[in-house]
Amino acid sequence: MRTVIFVLLSIFSIMETFSQNNLTERQPIAAGRFYPADKETLTNDLSRLFESCKKSTDNRKVRAIISPHAGYVFSGKIAASVYSAVSQNSSYKNIFIIGSSHVMLFNGASVYNTGDYLTPLGTVIVNKDIANKLIRENKVFNFPTDSHKQEHSIEVQLPFIQYYFKDNPSIVPIIIGTDNEITVKKIAEALRPWFTPDNLFVISSDFSHYPPYKEAIETDNATAISIESGNPKIFLKMLEENSSKQIKGLATSMCGWTSGLALLYLGEGNKNLEIKLIDYCNSGDSPYSGKDEVVGYNAMVMIEKNLKMNISFQPEIGISFTEEEKGQLFAIVRNSINSKLYDKQTIEIEKKAFPEKFNTPMGAFVTLKIKGELRGCIGRFISATPLYEVVRTSALSSAFEDPRFSPLTKEEFKKTEIEITVLGPLKKIKNINEIILGKHGIYIKKDNHAGTMLPQVATENGWTVEQFLGFTSRDKAGIGWDGWKDAEIFIYEGIVLDEKIK
Repeated sequence: MRTVIFVLLSIFSIMETFSQNNLTERQPIAAGRFYPADKETLTNDLSRLFESCKKSTDNRKVRAIISPHAGYVFSGKIAASVYSAVSQNSSYKNIFIIGSSHVMLFNGASVYNTGDYLTPLGTVIVNKDIANKLIRENKVFNFPTDSHKQEHSIEVQLPFIQYYFKDNPSIVPIIIGTDNEITVKKIAEALRPWFTPDNLFVISSDFSHYPPYKEAIETDNATAISIESGNPKIFLKMLEENSSKQIKGLATSMCGWTSGLALLYLGEGNKNLEIKLIDYCNSGDSPYSGKDEVVGYNAMVMIEKNLKMNISFQPEIGISFTEEEKGQLFAIVRNSINSKLYDKQTIEIEKKAFPEKFNTPMGAFVTLKIKGELRGCIGRFISATPLYEVVRTSALSSAFEDPRFSPLTKEEFKKTEIEITVLGPLKKIKNINEIILGKHGIYIKKDNHAGTMLPQVATENGWTVEQFLGFTSRDKAGIGWDGWKDAEIFIYEGIVLDEKIK
């Protein structure tokens, strides 16, 4: 019987390969179910998701992401978070979207080559040249496109891509229909010629299915850690371990595990690639779901260790620091936090021990990070206080008084990375075209409301000038997304001093 099925599939594949003139657009089947079918409603929902999602502070080149494909009310914020980790200024030739079939089993992969994908936001162009090449040259891709018709995992990613990316790159939509590890490895090898920095790979997958809330968090974290290893064997072993625990209700640790495995095979052996967890939640966090049987959602990125996307500018604030002076500033930060943590005291600073420039009134911010994630950031951009004192008080405020975080613990302090930004004078501008991303921080003032964001924040998040203004206006000044349009806008430059734990 199995032989008959494979013969029929081969016949269907040949028929499709020789009927390319009969192009058929792939109609949306998830619209109205997983996300709004109305264009305006969908656009507004996406806007809210991107505005409210967690933003990655890393600014390295993204090669691949793992994004959930559940209903947007459950996983939309996690999906927006992982797409936000990709710079909007990135120029990708193609986006390869890989999902594991929920509706059909077959011994390989199906790449859609008979038309384009449609969503309420319009047409997403399929790179049919690449699709046809995969089919012609790899038997493992020689399967019918019928698997795409009722499969939601590819489609659910498309509105995020259409909304977020400016240059509308073409897509290569791929459905994996097998759970054979050897076949998945062949699929990865066939895709290897396109696994390059100018293509983005999107792995569409949810994680744990139907365990209780607490068990989902534990399971999804363990699975994410195994993916972060970059090792296919560790990942597969973790899936087995999760299954052997007989967790109540757990049907799978990752519904698209074969797609995730394909990515790990693609990245295997490349020491310049790193996989990181960006954000997590499960359906139990949504008001539309209970906590007895939940589905987990991890946002993960594969990035290049040594290729940063930020733009560097030489600051023009009229001051510079030697390596010894930088070390003294970092010592002020570390000693201040250490004394507060362990001795419950505030250190006294002998200003005569520092160079004269440390006694100059200047603004400064102290930023604390753990594994690249923000852990605190407070400072002053206008100050009549000497620099050394601004750095000391900002260090303590960032560690213990940032309202976004709980006070820093001793264990966290051991892993904390420090960044000090010394700021230049303010300059009022009349035209937002004067703002240079990566060079200028912005300060927005309207009536009694004011807020600022540092120069590096825009490039770290891949924002446009309008987004930089919008986030500062809404999240820092508290005057709404468009509040900057009738507010006073100032720019300033800064020297960023970076210390990493060795």
